[in-house]
Amino acid sequence: MAYTQNDLTALERAIAGAQLEVQYGDKRVRFRSLDELERARNFVRDQLNRAAGKRASRVTRLRHAGKGV
Repeated sequence: MAYTQNDLTALERAIAGAQLEVQYGDKRVRFRSLDELERARNFVRDQLNRAAGKRASRVTRLRHAGKGV
């Protein structure tokens, strides 16, 4: 399925309003949790970025677990 900017906007509005139901054209989707809704938003955003030729951002976390020398 090809996503549009309108799909992303609908997801972002639902998150902002703490609503779990989003309408895509003639379809209505009910998410189980806000976390699931945020994951859907991130997925749609990544798909739109890929279609536009943008690279996905990478996050690197470093952890130090010692006293050091």
